[in-house]
Amino acid sequence: MSLSFPYFMARRYLFAKKKHGSVNIISAISACGVALATLALVCTLSVFNGFQEMVAGFFTAFDAELKIVPVEGKFFDPRESRIQRVKALPSIDVWSATIEEHAVVKYKERQTMVTVKGVEENFEQLTQIDSLIYGSGSYLLQDEQWYYGILGVDLLGELGCGMQFVDPLQLFAPKRGVKVNIANPSTAFNRHYLFSPGVVFISNQEKYDAHYLITSIDFARRLFNYDDEVTAIEIKLKEGANINKVEKEMQQLLGDRFKVLNRYEQQEETFRIMEIEKLISYLFLTFILAVACFNIIGSLSMLILDKREDIETLTHLGANRSLISRIFLAEGRLISLLGALIGLVLGVLLCYLQQQFGLVKLGDGGSFLVDAYPVSVHLTDLLLILATVLLVSFVSVWYPVKRMIGG
Repeated sequence: MSLSFPYFMARRYLFAKKKHGSVNIISAISACGVALATLALVCTLSVFNGFQEMVAGFFTAFDAELKIVPVEGKFFDPRESRIQRVKALPSIDVWSATIEEHAVVKYKERQTMVTVKGVEENFEQLTQIDSLIYGSGSYLLQDEQWYYGILGVDLLGELGCGMQFVDPLQLFAPKRGVKVNIANPSTAFNRHYLFSPGVVFISNQEKYDAHYLITSIDFARRLFNYDDEVTAIEIKLKEGANINKVEKEMQQLLGDRFKVLNRYEQQEETFRIMEIEKLISYLFLTFILAVACFNIIGSLSMLILDKREDIETLTHLGANRSLISRIFLAEGRLISLLGALIGLVLGVLLCYLQQQFGLVKLGDGGSFLVDAYPVSVHLTDLLLILATVLLVSFVSVWYPVKRMIGG
């Protein structure tokens, strides 16, 4: 009785005609303010989700589903027993060793630092690298005579070598365990050559396109003086395998010396920045929501003045100040809940229309990877928004109602 009665009275006050028509208008404005703030939260968080999934899609073509790297140091021996136990897991479809190290690449008079990624022959099966390859040549890393290098498109432009460079690329890397001779420093560096297979890769990610060079793992071993060591093991799972479950199983087998990274963890810095941006936007819009909730305070103040006779009647019937306060608190909650539901529905509808028709464009001229803002609605975001609206509205009206009514 004590719980249902305040909401029964609040529902009647919300929809019943008031003595002063302005009270209804202010209540409607309050609900609209909450609805607009809620709509803004839904759309903004969904846009961040859309960009995150779009970026993840770009990384999917280059990064493996799972990657084993050492916790300390750069390289390890893949023949270790714990590594071999992981390799024997039935959920693994493709197992590929890779070497990633920094080197200096030179073409004629131009030179720059690059990340050399030496891969095995099954790298095409491991990732969707073939979808990133452009040019008249073919995906080729080595043959009986030469080693070949596939450059990122931005790196190609920086070196000015063209897609089918005639002169080979010169790569320099310091020899392991050799001190630099000041009189003749070139003796402390390995120098090897890469030829052009006539293709370039375009991942649409500056990290890769501007700094990465893909070549054979045999060439990387020669350049960096590696024997059987590798810097990572990259893995593709069989279709239908649970990535999170397999990742935990691998981590248990490997222990503390190694760590297993999924695609998001491999690009942790990028996605952390996006999560921080999403959090800041959420907090900023929550502040706007709190400002919108001040309209509810005004609406309740007007309603309390309008219902002074009802308050006196309830008091004479035995209602205490606490019960009367709960009635008007319930009124504020209903206004905020109504606004939140309207905002959620309109926000989801607007996101659906954006997905289907691309109503809001990124810009003209085709200079962006997508024409319209990508959106992705997550149920967890909707629940978070609903909880935020109800919490902020409750906190904003609690003190004013207690102040005016007491109890």
